Order: sequence, then structure tokens, then C-alpha cells
Amino acid sequence: MKLGEGEELELDSIDLQILQTLQQDCKIPLARIGDLVGLSAPSVIERIKKLEHGGVIRGYHAAIDGKQIGLDVTAFIGVLVEHPASVEEFEVKVASLEGVLECHHVTGQHTMLLKVKTRDTSSLESLIRQVRGIEGVARTETMVVLSTHTERTQLPLGAQLEASRQLASSRRRAGRNGGERSKVLAMKPAGA
Repeated sequence: MKLGEGEELELDSIDLQILQTLQQDCKIPLARIGDLVGLSAPSVIERIKKLEHGGVIRGYHAAIDGKQIGLDVTAFIGVLVEHPASVEEFEVKVASLEGVLECHHVTGQHTMLLKVKTRDTSSLESLIRQVRGIEGVARTETMVVLSTHTERTQLPLGAQLEASRQLASSRRRAGRNGGERSKVLAMKPAGA
């Protein structure tokens, strides 16, 4: 891991393994993470702090089952904003609405796509009315989720981890080959 003043954070395979482990269980003891990645607990905490400082780790959260706490309805609301100049104001206002989990600026027939969770359909209707009341909203289209098969909060790090390992392996091979090449050059007679 490299991180200096004004530098972009460069992640190595150990950083990616730490991130993958924390995504699966952010309450895992640092010593256990150290065992998994081959570092001491103080080295692990140093890397975690750099990942936090660099903005890679944005926080630690509990994953709560919405149905267990009475939020039974999940929906996606496509929003058409009349003018591009209204998008920023829309984003600010929609961020304050309870029940809005995600707000994405998208391509296609909608300008914005919201993911929401509410208690029931009447509270969903109220939320839709609030969204429609935001200045610049031309129309909305709501899709209610009937069931959810897959819903992930973890980012897929497998490909990045494999690429990092391959890069490290090729660097080690290049280092060995470079050392062997210098031995061969040293063995050549002068003038040959």
C-alpha cells in the first residue's frame, strides 16, 4: 500500500484481502485478520487506518433485515427531471426524504433512479407524492419489488485480488530473471 500527500491509494493483494474480510465481518478481531493475511495486528490496523483515511473504507454498518423491523415494501422509482440544471437540487432534496436508500443519476428514460423502503403501500404512496413535489420533477414511474432473490452490499473483490496476485507474481519473476541476466552478463568475457 502506498499513500503519500496528494497520491492516489494503490491497493495490493493484502489490502484487498483485508477489505474482503472486513466486508464479510467487520467485527472480526484484528489478530484474526492478521493471521489470514500474514501480518501482525498492529500492521493490520495501520493498513485499515490508511484505507479509511484514503476513503476506501467509508464506514462500518449493521446489515438490518427491513421486514424484521416493519419495512415490508421495497420499490424503485424512476424519476424524469425536466432540466439538467434541476438535478443537483433534486439530489439534495431527495437525500432528506426518509425511506430513500439510494439515488442514482442514470441513462435511459429516467434521469434518476431511487431505491426506497417503506412500511406499506400507503407510506410508499406518500413518499412518491413527496418526490413528485420536488421542483423540476416531470414524472415518476414506480416498480414495486415482489420478491428479492439476490441483494448484496459487498463489493466483488475477487477479480481485483486475482489481478493483484498475478501482478505481484510477475514482478517477482521479473526480479529473478533480472538477477539471472546480470549473472550471465557478468560471466561473459570482456569484448565478447
